[in-house]
Amino acid sequence: MADPNGFLKHQRAEAKKRPVDERLGDWAEVYEAISPAERNEQVRTQATRCMDCGIPFCHSGAAGCPLGNLIPEWNDLVRRGDWAAASDRLHATNNFPEFTGKLCPAPCEAGCVLSISPMSGGPVTIKRVEQTIADQSWEAGYVQPQVSAVSSGQRVAVVGSGPAGLAAAQQLTRAGHEVTVFERDDRLGGLLRYGIPEFKMEKKVLDRRLAQLRKEGTKFVTGCEVGVDLTVDELNERFDAVVLAVGALRGRDDRVTPGRELAGVHLAMEHLVPANKFVEGDGPPEVDAAGKHVVIIGGGDTGADSYGTATRQGALSVTQLDQYPIPPSTRDDDRSPWPTWPYILRTYPAHEESGERKFAVAVKRFVGDENGNVRAVELQQVKVTKDPATGRREVVPTSDEVEVLPADLVLLAIGFEGVEHMSLLDGLGLSLTRRGTLSCGADWQTSAPGVFVCGDAHRGASLVVWAIAEGRSVANAVDAYLTGASDLPAPVHPTALPLAVV
Repeated sequence: MADPNGFLKHQRAEAKKRPVDERLGDWAEVYEAISPAERNEQVRTQATRCMDCGIPFCHSGAAGCPLGNLIPEWNDLVRRGDWAAASDRLHATNNFPEFTGKLCPAPCEAGCVLSISPMSGGPVTIKRVEQTIADQSWEAGYVQPQVSAVSSGQRVAVVGSGPAGLAAAQQLTRAGHEVTVFERDDRLGGLLRYGIPEFKMEKKVLDRRLAQLRKEGTKFVTGCEVGVDLTVDELNERFDAVVLAVGALRGRDDRVTPGRELAGVHLAMEHLVPANKFVEGDGPPEVDAAGKHVVIIGGGDTGADSYGTATRQGALSVTQLDQYPIPPSTRDDDRSPWPTWPYILRTYPAHEESGERKFAVAVKRFVGDENGNVRAVELQQVKVTKDPATGRREVVPTSDEVEVLPADLVLLAIGFEGVEHMSLLDGLGLSLTRRGTLSCGADWQTSAPGVFVCGDAHRGASLVVWAIAEGRSVANAVDAYLTGASDLPAPVHPTALPLAVV
């Protein structure tokens, strides 16, 4: 059994990062490379901190991992050095643990019992353990193609090759269906490919998993926009079921701040996508931060990704703006009690490298030069209020004082409004909800017969772990639709939500 005193004997320890000067000189991942033996020994110590709690909130779908990852089980297997069994238990619930180990913000750690009090030394480094199991799985050859022994004779189209679409495709292929994934971009992966910077996840990690899917029998078609290059009539004629995993890529824009029309003011994805294509070898990016003063509006993941990308491109300065006051450094039990996701200040590796963050500020005006290019932003101190009756937000200036920041490039990282408008949806007779998403029934099926939805297209922009969970769940529903029943796992219901204080 687990060591109940492990957290008393060992301190929480994260993986070491490379020196800032070194990592700003390349696009490689930020963490220091060490030998597998040393890495595994360090992580075995970290896994020993897990107490194998009687009620493991870490893998509760409401408070921890929506995939239901068997965290205490593989923590104990790692503690004992049984990496092969740990790999089996991890892959039993997660198709792509190397993705979640690198990209998920780890709600499992927020739900760890050791998160209740700072006196415990902090939660188990679940994310680090997961990532190490995934790395060891590939290095030791535990990850092998799982080819179905039977064929159902049923054909399924998956539209979109992000984590939700890939999870659905792998599950359905392993169940014996003939699956084809359609991707409109020139390369596979969706936001995993073109939204996530190389320094967060090197694309060789994605490519090796895609190779496994191909060997299992999943087919891929790139450069194909379904609804245009492949008509809806052709889609319905060729396939017995369709899974829409098209994401929620419609970026939220600023439609009110004066000067938005100036050249040099872009949505963040207009910066991230060409930067990732540059790293793939496609030539200089159209939106480049080199030699520029960069202002990023928005304090979330996308803003941090643009932040790290801009510094690596050689920006003169980088400033990230957030309308909200600086969060506390520790959990406020009144606002976000354990085991909910804590409202705290989150510092990404990019923030340690260069630049600065400003809180409780908003742009009053984008200032342009005589040629129509942005050259500065005017900032004001603000407070965000919410109407208790309507829930409507309002950003109110708290001072007349205006601060002017130089800005040659402004990146709007203020979220996503939902699914992009596309011919495919019109052809299927589907309309978007008020949230910009696609609705479905309890069986993940939309109002179009045989057409299912999962991931951000259904949930709205969310975490990679929720995308995989929904992809696995929709595979169960499609399998049952095609065959009458399914033994595939379904970790989440379409209405599932993470635990939160309302």
